[in-house]
Amino acid sequence: MKILVLCKRQYTNKDVLDDRYGRLFELPEGLARLGHEVVAATLSYRPRGPARFVSDAGVRWHSRDARPLVHWGLDGWLDKVCGAWRPDIVWASSDMWCVLVTSRWASPRSIPYVADLYDNYESFGLSRWPGLRHRFMGACRQASALTVVGRALGEYVARAYRPAGGVHAVVNGVPRELFRPQSRMEARAMLGLPQGVPIIGTAGALAQDRGIADLFEAFSLIASQRGDALLAVAGARDAASRHLGHPRMVDFGTLPQTRIPTLLAALDVGVVCNRDTAFGRYCFPLKLHEMLGVGIPVVAAALGDVEALLSAHPACLYPAGDVVALADRLEQQLVTPHAPVIPVPDWSDSAAVLEAVLGSVEKT
Repeated sequence: MKILVLCKRQYTNKDVLDDRYGRLFELPEGLARLGHEVVAATLSYRPRGPARFVSDAGVRWHSRDARPLVHWGLDGWLDKVCGAWRPDIVWASSDMWCVLVTSRWASPRSIPYVADLYDNYESFGLSRWPGLRHRFMGACRQASALTVVGRALGEYVARAYRPAGGVHAVVNGVPRELFRPQSRMEARAMLGLPQGVPIIGTAGALAQDRGIADLFEAFSLIASQRGDALLAVAGARDAASRHLGHPRMVDFGTLPQTRIPTLLAALDVGVVCNRDTAFGRYCFPLKLHEMLGVGIPVVAAALGDVEALLSAHPACLYPAGDVVALADRLEQQLVTPHAPVIPVPDWSDSAAVLEAVLGSVEKT
């Protein structure tokens, strides 16, 4: 297949081209490794200037600066990106605007497109723009299919959007060569963390709207009973969470992706917080798959796909927003550790699922 990918360049505090990270980089790369001809067009909402390169997998990456909600010149730019090359199908991800840009460009050219929702885009700030949600839902209804990050979001969009095409879950994977079991002792030595003390922590977005304050409050309860417990965190903070801390906290800031598995392996318990919101109910935190891949005990907010995935492991779940319950689960994991053994997809597995969806559309 000839596949055009359209997405934004910055998401989850990462830059797709600079960091070469996550769903928006790994899935196009995986499709190319499966033998497809892939061209990826990324829209930077921050000043970066034009860029283009060919990856090791053979994806032809292009980027240009573009302000959300401004369509000027984008049709012509996509025509220039493609040139004489005509895609068989377009896969559009990132947010409402990228899906609308794709619909506007692909439909008049009779090119089928698949809209990808890696989160509930209604929870993004962009959705508050007047009329945008209605137009986005229309573009999803007209799409040949939808791909979504998980079951809960798929059920919601199938019910609320009534798309004409099918809704298919394409879950987030992890680089299996990075997120694998490691020696806790060696991981702590590499990071300069003490041996023989309980360490609780997390790595990822340390944002107030993800419920990260619950972790700090729960740790304070545990630290009042355990004089040697430590809290270890890494990740970008938003303005509302910058004041959060504890005297026995080790904050690694923003670590390179290759160092995240080492931090996770150093933990006695990994924590995945979230809020019962329009975002939290339908997202699938990638950090949970990363923790499962490393094979550590976890405690996660019981919401959506996370609750379903860990349903056979109640010791790993706590009611979202309940700090006391979170502290109790953490203490339970410290006393009687339980690391759930759940297969975690590699990005190549997820790319194969996406390939099947795009192939079924392209053949219709």
